[in-house]
This record gives sequence, C-alpha cells and structure tokens, in this order.
Amino acid sequence: MTIDEANRRATQAVLESRPVLVGTAPAAEVIAGMHKHLILHAGPPITWARMSGPLRGAVLGGVLYEGLARDDREAQALVERGEVQFAPCHHYRAVGPMAGVTTASMPVYVVENRAFGNRAYSTLNEGYGKVLRYGAYSDDVLQRLRWLRDVCAPVLGKALERSGGLDMKNLIAQQVQMGDEGHNRNKAGSALMARLLAPHLARTSTRSDDLAAVLTYLADNDLAVLNPVMASCKAMMDAAHGIAGSTVVTCMARNGTDFGIRVSGLGDAWFTAPAEVPVGLFFPGFTQDDANPDIGDSTITETAGLGAFAMAAAPAIVKFVGGTPQLAVQSTLEMYEITVTENPAFGIPQLDFRGTPTGIDIRKVVKTGITPRVNTGIAHRRPGIGQVGAGLVRPPLACFEQAVEAFAATLP
Repeated sequence: MTIDEANRRATQAVLESRPVLVGTAPAAEVIAGMHKHLILHAGPPITWARMSGPLRGAVLGGVLYEGLARDDREAQALVERGEVQFAPCHHYRAVGPMAGVTTASMPVYVVENRAFGNRAYSTLNEGYGKVLRYGAYSDDVLQRLRWLRDVCAPVLGKALERSGGLDMKNLIAQQVQMGDEGHNRNKAGSALMARLLAPHLARTSTRSDDLAAVLTYLADNDLAVLNPVMASCKAMMDAAHGIAGSTVVTCMARNGTDFGIRVSGLGDAWFTAPAEVPVGLFFPGFTQDDANPDIGDSTITETAGLGAFAMAAAPAIVKFVGGTPQLAVQSTLEMYEITVTENPAFGIPQLDFRGTPTGIDIRKVVKTGITPRVNTGIAHRRPGIGQVGAGLVRPPLACFEQAVEAFAATLP
C-alpha cells in the first residue's frame, strides 16, 4: 500500500465515523486503568518539574477535589513526594480542554463511535473564567466541580439514556452551518444540545431546583457542547490511528510547555517542540505579558477539521480571538493546502458548502512550511488566576519535521 493509499484509508475512517454521545459516568468507572492517584492532563507527557503555572494549578485542584490533601501546600508536597502519577489524557482515550486535568471521580461524557466501536471521553465543561481547566482551584471552583459531579452529570446521564444518545456528527454539521467552528465558538452547538436534551431532562423525575440549575447551566454556558465535540473528534481520529504507511496527523495537543503531535503510521510516538504563546484579545486588566504558552487537548478539533480549520463558517469568532472576518476565511482556505481531503458532512455555507479541510499530512506541512492554524483560549501564566483572553497560535514546525524524519526512517 502506498502512502497516498494509506492516507486515503485513514481519512476515510474519519469521514465514516459516527460519534454518538451516549452518557456520563465517573471517570474511574469507564476509563480503563484510572485510579485515585492518577491525574490525566492535556498534551504530551510531562513531569511536575516542567509543568506550567496553569497546569500545576489544575493538578493541585485535582488533588484537593479527590480529597487527597487538605490544602494546596499539602497537595504540592504529595505531588513532590511522587504519590501522584501523571499521564496524558490521550493515553487513556480521553481529551480535556486547557489543562485537561481529569481525576478518578470526575464525571466524563462517553462518546461511542458507532461506525468502528471505539469510545472516547471528556470531562464536563465548567464554563468561562475562573475554572480548574485554566489552573484556578479556589473553594468556589471546587464547589462547582462537585455540583457537576453530584447533580449535573447524573441528570444529564439520565437524559442521554432516555434520548438513546445524541448524534454528534449531525449536531456538529448543524452548528457549523449556524456559525460555529466547534472550538472557541459553540453558541449554536450548545443551544442545539440543550434543545435536544430538554424534553428528556424534563422526564428524569429530577427535583425542580436541581432541574432548573441544570437547565440554567446549559443556557448560560456557550461552551457546554465543546467537551462532547472534543470527545467526538477524539473518537473520529482514533479510528484513523495505527494505519501503516499513513502520514496523517491523528492528534495535536499541548500541555502549556510543549506542543505535541502523533501520526497514524508512527504508533504511539509523540513529536514535540516548545509551545508558542497565543496572540489575541485579553480581558480587562490583562495583557499579552500575562499569557501562558499554548495549552490544551482542544486542538483535537483542528485535527479533525474543525476549529480554525472551519473558521470560514464562523466569522464572528474574530470578535473573541482577534483578526478579521477575511482572516477567518483565509484560515480555512490555507488549511486545504496541507490536508488530504474534505469532510462533506461539515459543509461551510460561506464556501458554497465545501467540506472542511480534513487529514493533516505531515509531508505537506513540511513541504509548504504551512503549519496548522489554531484558535484557543489563553490561560494566565501563574496558577490560580484562570482565563485571561483568547487568541490565535500555530504549532511549531519542528514537530512536523521530526515526524517526517521518523517516518522516512521506516521506509525500506
């Protein structure tokens, strides 16, 4: 099988995938190998010594959330004694936005790829601002996480069971046609999710105050659907992974220190380089100097042809991440130059319903010098503060150069 044939096989798996959001469950119940002293994080592997401020803050919050320590000083001592293990979410078929921290008792969405039988997982979205995924871990942050665990997730899980699951491929297609790009703009997708679940939520026999709180969570959080979208993209890209001879990127992720990629035909190897600092728009009181280097697993959306790859569908995103509507269109058009195919399921109205660019080819990236575009939230570089803005960034070319060299070494 030639490289081009292998790439067609990989991208066909993406196009044929049918991700369905089927439920919620505590991470330890559905993620194989998960235990109380294991913390999953975004991006490629990293040690505590090299972790950035927001990732460290989220880890400390995760330790406190699990009740392994009474305060942040005790939590840090526990980590420094080596009593907490770390691993990338991607190693456990999971993804997490920004810091990506996932612990054993955290509830996760369960997405099933009904075309191939694989599953993927993501935590529930906390909302905007001062949240764990941006490294904040104050009492109010932890209280919010406990409410998601004790009230919100079980109710959503019951509604999803009643619904028979949400067809995420169809939902994503609709949200793209309604002005979302599936990464930083999810207003339409979150509204669709709430609309689809509302009748089933009403029939869960949930006490009125809790039901009202869950509906308010869905109504107030324009990022509610982001995490299921990420898990859906993970399930799609995992179906394309492990195809011998393929140069298609199946994972892009960052941990706040390193940016890493994985390639379908190169097994579980990571190819990493220092993460760049996003440039964008900042909340009042913050500037570019406050920004942490790029962080999060949410680049799985770009890997699957959404996010900045679909920015032409979401010109209003530039009011959040910076740039112009023309830049949004240019971003998508440029990504066709480094991808293998287009996804007709995700048609972009502004481009006469042309499918989103899909299947990043490491050869094309290195040959053209064009790296994938990414739009992203921006975390403060110090732990405990949270989100300070949103912007645009690109992965370092070195990741793709390393991957091409490694791939060349496999050729006869």
